[in-house]
Amino acid sequence: MAGQQTGQEEKRRRRSRKGEERRAEILTAAMRRFAEDGYQNAAIADIAGDVGLSLPGLLHHFPTKVDLLLAVLAKRDVESADFIGHYRSGLRGLLTGMVDVFRRNAEMIEVVRAFAILNAESLMKDHPAKTWFLDRAIQMENDIAATFEQAIADGSIDNGIDGRVMAAELIAVMDGLQMLWLRDPDRFDMVGGLEAYVGRLLARLGVEG
Repeated sequence: MAGQQTGQEEKRRRRSRKGEERRAEILTAAMRRFAEDGYQNAAIADIAGDVGLSLPGLLHHFPTKVDLLLAVLAKRDVESADFIGHYRSGLRGLLTGMVDVFRRNAEMIEVVRAFAILNAESLMKDHPAKTWFLDRAIQMENDIAATFEQAIADGSIDNGIDGRVMAAELIAVMDGLQMLWLRDPDRFDMVGGLEAYVGRLLARLGVEG
């Protein structure tokens, strides 16, 4: 009896692993389609075909297109968890961490393009990703501002600096550099652009190494 139970458990584990691998394939295909067509125009049947599934087969894993979108966003959250950690390591860690994230993003242009398109589409009324991108933007602004405010409190930078203003500036710079890169990645050096900006900012703030 014990041997039979062990065998059944092993079969369940194999099915679970296979299911997880299939879900990962679907999410990768979905991000590629979102990058090419945008969320609104991407057909869920095409995503199924990309991974060799029938539409009912894909819907077994993700019952609706919204479920698929939310899973893609959740996957991005997990992959970006290390970025959030940089906000906890002081101002220099924050700024150099942003460069590190850009360097990583430069190696996965299709993922970055998909999220840039989703971000723009989420500005539309009733878009299913609207809340996710809004919450993400607010959290990023709050985290950056808090890091600047902590640097002011411990005397690392001048107390006349407005953390909220600096947060908005940094987000604008990153978004702008990323858009230029997405339009012409062979011509524009996104990582170098941010690295140069961060170097100038650190010098202006007087942040020591």
